[in-house]
Amino acid sequence: MSHGLPTQPAEAFTKRRRAIAAQLGAPALLFSGVARPQNYPANIYPFRPDSHFLYLTGAWIEHAAVFVDGARDILFMPAPDPDDAVWHGPGPGWADMQRATGVSEIRDIEQLPQFLESAPAPATLPAVDSTTRFRQGRMLKRSWAEPGAPTELDERDAALGDAMVASRMIHDAAAIEQLRVAAQATVAAHTAGMAATKPGMRESDIRAAMEASLLARDMTTAYGSIVTVHGEILHSRGYDNPIAAGDLLLADVGASHCGWAGDVTRTWPVSGKFSATQRTIYEIVLASQLAAIEQVKPGARYRDIHLAAGLVLARGLVDEGILKGDPEGLVERGAHALFFVHGLGHMIGLDVHDMEDLGDRAGYAPGRQRSSQFGLCFLRLDRDLQAGMAVTIEPGFYQVPALLEPGSQLTAPFDADGSLDRTKLAQFADVRGIRIEDDVLVTAGGNEVLTRALAKQADQVEAMVGFG
Repeated sequence: MSHGLPTQPAEAFTKRRRAIAAQLGAPALLFSGVARPQNYPANIYPFRPDSHFLYLTGAWIEHAAVFVDGARDILFMPAPDPDDAVWHGPGPGWADMQRATGVSEIRDIEQLPQFLESAPAPATLPAVDSTTRFRQGRMLKRSWAEPGAPTELDERDAALGDAMVASRMIHDAAAIEQLRVAAQATVAAHTAGMAATKPGMRESDIRAAMEASLLARDMTTAYGSIVTVHGEILHSRGYDNPIAAGDLLLADVGASHCGWAGDVTRTWPVSGKFSATQRTIYEIVLASQLAAIEQVKPGARYRDIHLAAGLVLARGLVDEGILKGDPEGLVERGAHALFFVHGLGHMIGLDVHDMEDLGDRAGYAPGRQRSSQFGLCFLRLDRDLQAGMAVTIEPGFYQVPALLEPGSQLTAPFDADGSLDRTKLAQFADVRGIRIEDDVLVTAGGNEVLTRALAKQADQVEAMVGFG
């Protein structure tokens, strides 16, 4: 990203805006947001534009908004500030920004309130940061502008949300190219992490090696990295544990390239060699993932792929004696969720969990609702796949003490009928958590694993550990 100018062709943004205008049939106004302060106002987090704004303009600028109305697009942005040239260096002129975004014209953001007085009332989507959301709501007379009011979409804003989902869900060629670059950088980061791993180091050392690989490409992470020997902690945020021979290291790290996300997880043995029990569970998880990827194709229902992955996992656990009974019946009852609690994955794009700001409006097809069953209720995506969609496939196996505690409401039915063999499970105590995740593009003929260059067969993974 150079001086806030887009890196994709202007034609791509123009085409996206035209698609939104055609679907909505009414004007829309989307805001870029502002940088958020950390511990005092002048010490801010790195700015990242709102994803809907970024999708339509590619412009990495604060305090901006884009008005889309038929064939007319107006980018409202701050006028050049002479102080910026002193403190931050020269930035692009308005003519440069207009050419790069393909908008019809650019106006001063200070003119926006007056412009809206005479313009057709636009639809909008609530900004993520509270400062912009409050100003936006007041300017556009939305009920959610009032403190404490719920952010509920009215009919016109809901229509814009649906139009954005329809457009962003099917990636165009420019978006796919960005995802490929993010995937390549993500693969390189994981390769660097495996190479750096040696017993006696700390989780933070491996995190540093992985994120350094991204920084060297002038990228950052798409989300907070997970690098931990406690793979049973699904969203671990600590990096202070030592790593020792016998540990498995789970790394969930993804690149952010101009806002476009990569999202990959690999699990590898710190010593460079899986124990027999670790390899057994690793192979079960890998089989689950490969079976799920094979089913990724146009027309496939993502919920069915999730359940298919769960079935492979359940069969493997039955083969090892950890679960007892008919695998299909166990999955129907949710027994596999004792060890595979989360959903199989999610859409990926400008957000690592793409469009999750719109909630289940994005992830669930009209007429579909989340299941109430434990495990299945955490599924983020229940749509029929279409060519151009990008999803993650990330089954796992975790021994979460809070879930597996004897006598808990969750495990009680399976303890009572003998479906869960705790004695057998205890033999796998050195497997805290394993997850294997790839980014997968749905194609007309099936799928393409964007992160396929990263090894995941057990022998390959072992060979990559500690060679740096």
